[in-house]
This record gives sequence, structure tokens and C-alpha cells, in this order.
Amino acid sequence: MHASGEKIAVLTCYDALFARILDAAGVDVLLVGDSLGMVLQGHAGTLPVSMDDMVYHTQCVARGNRSAWIIADMPFGSYQESAESTLRNAVRLMQAGAQMVKLEGGGWTAAMVRFLVDRDIPVCAHLGFTPQSVHALGGYRVQGRDEKSARLLRQHAGELAEAGAECLVLEMVPSAVARDLTKELTVPVIGIGAGLGCSGQVLVLHDMLGMAHGDLPRFVRNFLEGSADIGAAVRKYVAAVKSGQFPDDAVHGF
Repeated sequence: MHASGEKIAVLTCYDALFARILDAAGVDVLLVGDSLGMVLQGHAGTLPVSMDDMVYHTQCVARGNRSAWIIADMPFGSYQESAESTLRNAVRLMQAGAQMVKLEGGGWTAAMVRFLVDRDIPVCAHLGFTPQSVHALGGYRVQGRDEKSARLLRQHAGELAEAGAECLVLEMVPSAVARDLTKELTVPVIGIGAGLGCSGQVLVLHDMLGMAHGDLPRFVRNFLEGSADIGAAVRKYVAAVKSGQFPDDAVHGF
């Protein structure tokens, strides 16, 4: 899909029923995200999510899925200790049904990516705003706004791709930075709050259905509004991503 220029439609997913609905509606990738800490468990962030949580929900998604690619998040603390513990945790997710694991951050994480890839575990990297580093980043804010931080972002992305990451999620990054980075890299870049110029888009499932505890992020569109049912809403999302109608950089201020 990336090689042919087709946009990649990604949604988070946490259980078997939604996996079946999303897969049938044409979603290309199901991301078992540690965002479940907020949307399912009621936490303020992703930090409390455990490996056991991620394994359980990955198993649930795998049971309901038929054809979509499954990526599972490695939660906070599961890849910071050592290469060996990172491998053990990644293996647990793969055995639970994931086809790729995702970890956040750049710099030191490149060594972890290479360690996993050398052992035949596909890896998706995640840069920009990385929720597991929310305290280190000073809160929920757009990353890469100034030239120095944008240059570091590009450096980290190149290092992760060189280490073997086969995909990159780019979150809350200015559209111009995301577009240039997508052109520079040979791997697909999946954006969330990063503008239209990425190889594909991902949203939190509950956000795109308008099911939020508070205000939705400004880059989110409620696809359930005006749709007959959830399946129709998801099909509308997939179509909007594929056609380039979502996101709308002008509307969302990218």
C-alpha cells in the first residue's frame, strides 16, 4: 500500500467485537493501544497500563480479527529495563496475536528496535508527542514546532528506520514537518494530529465515534455523527483517509 501510494487507515481496537466490526469495514491496521488505560480503564493517562493488560486485549482483538494487521503497544516500563526484558515482553505480545509491536521515543530506543528486529520481531516506532513521556515533555503539547526540535525529530526518525523500524507513528507534529519527514523516509508514516501529508492516519476508536470523557482533540472528527451505525461510521472514516479528505489541515490548524 505504501509503495503504491495508497493511504493506510488505522484505528485503535481493544476487544473481539470491535475487531470484527473494524476489519469488516476495511480498516487496514488495528492498533491495540495503551490508550485503553484512558478509554477503558478510566485512568488519566497510559502509564498505569501493564503488560498483562496489553497481552489480554491483544488476545481479544486477535480472536475477532480476520485480515487486518495487528500492532500492539509495548506499555510503559516494558522496554526501558534491558534488551532481554524487552524481548520477553515483545514475545508475549506476538504470542498473543500481534504481528508487530510499537514502542515510543527516539535516541536510546533505536538500540531496542535493532535488538528486536534482529530477532524477527517487526517494530513500529512512535515519535512526536509520546504519551508515555508526558511528564518529561511537560504535558500534552505539539512537538517539533521550532527548528531545533524538528531537526532532532528527523534525526531520531532516521535512526529508528535505519535500526529496522518498518513503520512510524507521528503524533501531534506540525503538518509541514510531518510531510517532509514522510517524504524523507522509506517506511510508512502514520499520523495522528500530524496533518494530511502522512502515509496514513490513526485515531483512537472512541474518539472517532464521539465517545470521549471530555472535549475531543481538535484533530479528531466524529464519524458517527450522521452515520446509520458504528460500521457505517468506520467505513466513512476509512473512505475519508483513503481519499485524503481526512484530516483537513485548514480546519484543524496543522
